[in-house]
Amino acid sequence: MSFFSKSSAPIYIAGPCSVESKEQLHQIARAFQSMPIQLLRAGVWKPRTRPGSFEGMGEQALVWLQEIKKEFNIPIAIEVAEPAHIELALRYQVDVLWLGARTVVNPFQVQRLADSLKGVQLPVMIKNPVTPDVDLWIGAIERMEKVGITDIAAIHRGFSTYAKSTTYRNEPNWIIPIELKRRRPELILINDPSHITGQSAQVAAMSQRAMDMGFDGLMIETHPQPNQALSDAAQQITPEALWQLIQGLKIRTPHLETSNQLAQLDFYRQLMDSVDDEIIALIARRMELSNQLGVLKKEMNLSAYQPERWREIIASKTHTAALKGLDPQLIKQVFEQIHDASINHQLGLFLDPTTSKK
Repeated sequence: MSFFSKSSAPIYIAGPCSVESKEQLHQIARAFQSMPIQLLRAGVWKPRTRPGSFEGMGEQALVWLQEIKKEFNIPIAIEVAEPAHIELALRYQVDVLWLGARTVVNPFQVQRLADSLKGVQLPVMIKNPVTPDVDLWIGAIERMEKVGITDIAAIHRGFSTYAKSTTYRNEPNWIIPIELKRRRPELILINDPSHITGQSAQVAAMSQRAMDMGFDGLMIETHPQPNQALSDAAQQITPEALWQLIQGLKIRTPHLETSNQLAQLDFYRQLMDSVDDEIIALIARRMELSNQLGVLKKEMNLSAYQPERWREIIASKTHTAALKGLDPQLIKQVFEQIHDASINHQLGLFLDPTTSKK
């Protein structure tokens, strides 16, 4: 029987960012006994961005996970990034593997992992790559399929951007998972609200958004004492908060699998709402840059309004709009509004005697 099979009920995957102790796992597994958690996820090896951070317990964590699995009869999932990780996972009877975003971005490494799984029938979850590239994501899925892995789920955990967002840890960029779903409608698609938001207080709202958009399940980082977690403390929630989240979710019929026109209308409205949110976030980012530019103009004794620069912007953006089949006049009107707001903001900076470059 496939672990990742289509169902009207969501798939719930939860557990700590990192295994820290057997007692930590015991508290979580005990709490999960009264919840519809199908899979306990836990980090064994942690690919940290910079050295010196907690990088996981390694094989010792697998010992504890195997014991917890037997005691509580709950399937276990871990992240693997090296063929050696897969060998150990098989030795300790791990039920499900997942490939992380940093791994998926490297086709050579994905192929090495796929080759290590040849002949092994084990469910595999594949997170989106750190870059918003749907073909790279699908490529990782296809590499697993070509070695015989048939039980596969895709995990949407958001995408890294150079500009740090004030809203998300990783931008959701909803159009990427939606495009994956369009191309591969049979795939199970799971949302990871913990990594997208990076904030425990936002996990429930993001989870509901994913359900509204027809995702098949959620992967949520859960820790008995999040404020004491050795990794990603800010985004983990307690088992009690997880249970409240699950109970509060409104589960919709998957929009992409129904012919009901009203359901499809609702789906497209949800998608447009998400795109609108992204537009707002981009405008907010542009205003942040405008603020920095205004401070610099003030220090250089330049005027807020630069006519030549404005003409360049309009010429460039209306040309790009025409190439994309959009009405250049519409785009001109949009940018006029944004530009006016930007200039007014910079004029305010000029009048503020406390404004200076930081």
